Amino acid sequence: MKNLRFLTLLGLATCATPAFAQGTTVDKGDSVWMIVATALVLLMTPALALFYGGMVRKKNVLNTMLLSFVMMGVISIVWALLGFSLSFGKSHNGFIGGLDYLWGNGISVTAAYGALTIPAALFMLFQMKFAIITPALISGAIAERVRFGAYLLFMVLWSVLIYCPLACWVWNSDGWLFKLGALDFAGGTVVHLSSGISAIAFCMVLGPRKDKSPAPNNLTLTLLGAGMLWFGWFGFNAGSALAMNDIAINSFLTTHLAAGAGLIGWMLVETMRHGRPTALGAASGLVAGLVGITPAAGFVGIVPGILIGLIAGVGCCFAIELKHKMGLDDALDVIGVHGVGGLLGSILTGVFADRALNPAVPDVSRGQIIVNQLVAVGAAGAFAFVGSLVLAWLVNKVTKLRADDEHEVVGLDTAVHGESGYTIDENLVTVS
Repeated sequence: MKNLRFLTLLGLATCATPAFAQGTTVDKGDSVWMIVATALVLLMTPALALFYGGMVRKKNVLNTMLLSFVMMGVISIVWALLGFSLSFGKSHNGFIGGLDYLWGNGISVTAAYGALTIPAALFMLFQMKFAIITPALISGAIAERVRFGAYLLFMVLWSVLIYCPLACWVWNSDGWLFKLGALDFAGGTVVHLSSGISAIAFCMVLGPRKDKSPAPNNLTLTLLGAGMLWFGWFGFNAGSALAMNDIAINSFLTTHLAAGAGLIGWMLVETMRHGRPTALGAASGLVAGLVGITPAAGFVGIVPGILIGLIAGVGCCFAIELKHKMGLDDALDVIGVHGVGGLLGSILTGVFADRALNPAVPDVSRGQIIVNQLVAVGAAGAFAFVGSLVLAWLVNKVTKLRADDEHEVVGLDTAVHGESGYTIDENLVTVS
């Protein structure tokens, strides 16, 4: 019976009204695991800040890190008051949730949530961490030239109008993609594909930096951030089982192996093409592997997990060249890693998903499962792109998105925040 608990992530509990959320007994072991998983997922946002912060110029390191860090405050409030209800309230049309949980109404800290064995408040908190990191991912694409206030406005609107509908489509039992049979264990379409595709639209409206090829200021920060992301991702994926069961353990296993395979795949491509692997490539490769396995973690076994990670690592490495061909200034390769990685992972989920491992896999032909996945990525990608393009255009009309030229030249740390990430005087000369 515990295997079936994962079905609640896909929506058995998400359409529950506050009154219905009284039906199951809370399991303390499951709740303890989910508290740990929730904390691990939150850790991923400061880890992302480190990952991004090391790759930009030192005059923008604080601003870049803050673009991720600030989402922990802003989106937490938006999610608790409105976003959770729009995503997981009962939907009457399959596209957006109702107002069952508006302003936090009916989110119990003691009663089990629908068919889950954890309290409603804990489920809400776990999903909140996904809602936090998704817009933070987009920030890497538009780093070093976006106005801070306009960025905050865009991200609040994006979270409510883009992320919440997508979460409803895929993870709410009333959602139309859920009913179609689309599979997304922990966010391949809802988190990674949507952020990568949205980054394309944002970059198109914002335009390129004045200098598009800066040297990273501190790759040690990037490596540290990548390692922390790897660690936090266990909560992201294994926690999506929503219980301490065999699906959680399998998800933990496939997540770890895919990250390793992605790292190896990226370094192999670098070695074959350029004669040497790089630290940045290793960090990017493990993240690509993690992105690729995210939609599949609870549906596939060891060998498919390794293959998915390897394909994502290799595929995303080659995909980085796309931004140059498209003429887009994706500063930190959000499109190539998260957009392409989410796309590959979502499709490969259809290829490798095993009903023997997880009964949430539809009992239909392999071809039909793959078709369902293609429909899901097509619909989610189109919605995220068009919606983000419209939002960015509107926000740019209300308040300019692009930082002033002089601010971009001086650096956003000093110009916007009056601070510096590195306070050592570069002009100081030591005489021996």
